[in-house]
Amino acid sequence: MLYQIYDAQRSLIEPFADMADATAKLYSNPHTLWGQMPMAQRVAASFALFHRLGKDYEKPEFGIRHVDVDGVHVAIDERVEIEKPFCQLRRFKRFTDDTGTLAKLKGQPPVLVVAPLSGHYATLLRDTVRTLLEGHKVYITDWKNARVVPLSEGSFHLDDYVNYVQEFIRHLQGIYGNCHVISVCQPTVPVLAAVSLMASRGEKTPITMTMMGGPIDARKSPTAVNNLAVQRSFEWFENNVIYRVPPNYPGAGRRVYPGFLQHTGFVAMNPDRHASSHYDYFKDLIKGDESSAEAHRKFYDEYNAVLDMDADYYLETIRTVFQDFSLVNGTWDVCNPAGEPERVRPQDIHATALLTVEGELDDISGSGQTRAAHGLCTGIPEAQRDHLEVPGAGHYGIFSGRRWRTVVYPRVKAFIAEHAQALAAPAQAAAPKAPARRRAG
Repeated sequence: MLYQIYDAQRSLIEPFADMADATAKLYSNPHTLWGQMPMAQRVAASFALFHRLGKDYEKPEFGIRHVDVDGVHVAIDERVEIEKPFCQLRRFKRFTDDTGTLAKLKGQPPVLVVAPLSGHYATLLRDTVRTLLEGHKVYITDWKNARVVPLSEGSFHLDDYVNYVQEFIRHLQGIYGNCHVISVCQPTVPVLAAVSLMASRGEKTPITMTMMGGPIDARKSPTAVNNLAVQRSFEWFENNVIYRVPPNYPGAGRRVYPGFLQHTGFVAMNPDRHASSHYDYFKDLIKGDESSAEAHRKFYDEYNAVLDMDADYYLETIRTVFQDFSLVNGTWDVCNPAGEPERVRPQDIHATALLTVEGELDDISGSGQTRAAHGLCTGIPEAQRDHLEVPGAGHYGIFSGRRWRTVVYPRVKAFIAEHAQALAAPAQAAAPKAPARRRAG
């Protein structure tokens, strides 16, 4: 019932939010009578703030139209490579007329970015993707809002997530021979499971795995997120945060963990910071500081856009990752597409290099949680493992912003390049030499 009440409230407020937006533009326009009235800028700022607080936030676009590669303008064509019921594998294809740059792009390594399915859309990794495109072929998992997935598509489980990742890895391997995988936050666990299962079967595994700020072992340096999962029982989550999608959506009747509840939890972690940010936005509008105001809008357009998660997936993640710690305890069985259970054994990984990244001030995945992957992947030689702790970085700082671009990305790029070359060297040595050709004329 809570979801229906929330949806009715949003429907009621939305027209007033639209009116507030129009009124704000009226009072902020100096060429109108209202814009010339005393206190007009303050009135406009008040209505603009009400609009931001009351509007509905739709899924943002990636909006990456071009990148610069060594000073050359390279166009980006965003396309859906694979369509799944709950996810799209999205590719960012690069184009240029510069022949030298084109040859360079073709030789760059392919990277699968596995985005989190934890409340926000994959566009939260826009800065991650944009930076990677300067030196890599980039694909990303674009998870769908469960409320728009019809019931006829069935439910979505944590096992399905793991199987999706394996399918996407095989897709890239089929095109390029192999690939690299980067997982950010929540997907570090299912990605490690996916690669482990592939290794246990004797399949080809990715050249490298880069895991950033994820709860591999949520027992280490527990955060507020971890404590909530431990303090509440599985039944509490099932009875208190799972609701059915209202009838006015394609996924009507589906059991979900609503995005608005997740968003409320995000805000509740730092309420003072968000209140201060909105007040600063109000003052920036009064001062006419459009640059700062636009930065606020861009951040909250992304932050406030949330999606619903299928109930089965959400509850299984709570139990597997945050309550039973099944991965680190070696008790996690994943059902493959044929319905057969397979034990997740990270120690079976031998041919995939591992890089873990943590932020010193991460308040979502605590210190040591991601680094714990090294203790599980004992089959990976020490020379093929590395860890980076980013001083002064919070959770978002390790994959977005200045620290990501200047500290983390150069390390990730070098790690991928080093191991891609190491793999290519034996292949080149084993390749038969082509017979010498006589030069014409």
